[in-house]
Amino acid sequence: MRRAVLRGILLSMLVLASATLASANSAVPPPGLRDVGIEQRLDQALPLDLRFRDESDNPVKLGDFFGRKPVLLSFVYYHCPMLCPMALEGLVRSLRPLSWNVGDEFQIVTVSIDEHETAAQAAEKKRTIVASYGRDHAAAGWHFLVGEGDAGRRLAEAVGFRFRYDGASDQFAHATGLFVLTPLGRISRVLFGIDYAPRDVRLALVEASEQKIGTLADQLLLFCYHYDPATGKYGPAAMAGVRIGGVLTLFGVAAFVVSQLRHESARRKA
Repeated sequence: MRRAVLRGILLSMLVLASATLASANSAVPPPGLRDVGIEQRLDQALPLDLRFRDESDNPVKLGDFFGRKPVLLSFVYYHCPMLCPMALEGLVRSLRPLSWNVGDEFQIVTVSIDEHETAAQAAEKKRTIVASYGRDHAAAGWHFLVGEGDAGRRLAEAVGFRFRYDGASDQFAHATGLFVLTPLGRISRVLFGIDYAPRDVRLALVEASEQKIGTLADQLLLFCYHYDPATGKYGPAAMAGVRIGGVLTLFGVAAFVVSQLRHESARRKA
């Protein structure tokens, strides 16, 4: 019987090892996508001297959009058939529940990774997205840029946004993510995916602004939630829960002691 048990344990370990290896192999991206992804470079300073052209074909520097407010930075290419429009619409859906408005509490800079795209393409994409967002004055705070030369690629490299061009299909293989930047042009947070939780966007903006925007409720949420670089999202802070539980326990014990003392005092008087 002991041998049978040992054989069963050994078989289970082999099955588990096989499953683990199979999972690891399935997680390895195909050769064409191995250089595609987002590398988090928190606190990295952006090259603010890079030159672009905005949707009105005016020359601008990246630094023109920094100085007073936090900035959301996204990378797309305007003739993208599917993923980029999905990412921009996902960002719009994430922004709608916020009481803050683009251009008031924060700005958005969307940069093309295709150095051959034009300001006219940027303007067309801006009209579509700003109309979908549907708030007054948003056009003044959401900027759609095309790079002068390889400025878009250089900015992407600086923040860790890696992509690959496929000449056969004239498309770019790239990930999706949202870079949350401080008013001084440093990477504060990176949110992954297409749809971002409005709570995560709000908390990331509060942190990027060094808590110069937001309410007391936002401060309490930041106490209870923390940013996880591995997932690019905010999750419950375990230590905060322990601390809150400890404080509540102390209050409970104190209330019990006071109650018992009052009861004893009343009994003596009686």
